[in-house]
Amino acid sequence: MSIKLLVVDDDESIREIIKVMLKDYEIIEATNGYEAIRIYESMRPDLVLMDVSMPQMDGVEATKEILKIDPKAIIIGLTAFARSRGKEMLEAGVKEVIEKPFTRRMLKDIIEKYVASAVAGS
Repeated sequence: MSIKLLVVDDDESIREIIKVMLKDYEIIEATNGYEAIRIYESMRPDLVLMDVSMPQMDGVEATKEILKIDPKAIIIGLTAFARSRGKEMLEAGVKEVIEKPFTRRMLKDIIEKYVASAVAGS
């Protein structure tokens, strides 16, 4: 079974780094919150890595909207502003917030923690 991850970040270099770090997974990309919602609806990824600060619609709003579509969605916040916006993301419904810069091991541990539990629960 291939695990699908939706990576939402307006910074192309961050998306590319994550794709390299997580090459063992199927990666779907979105550049803003609106795109993330549309892609989530059609593709139903196993987990979403959501940047907080993006143009058009930020990660807080996109998280709330995705959770309206699927209350069981697993969304992990990614931000360089964990101290100032991490609480906001948690209140919106993300499972955890990972502060940038992050390591491959951090990402893999989080994905395995949530996806393994989701797969076991289905």
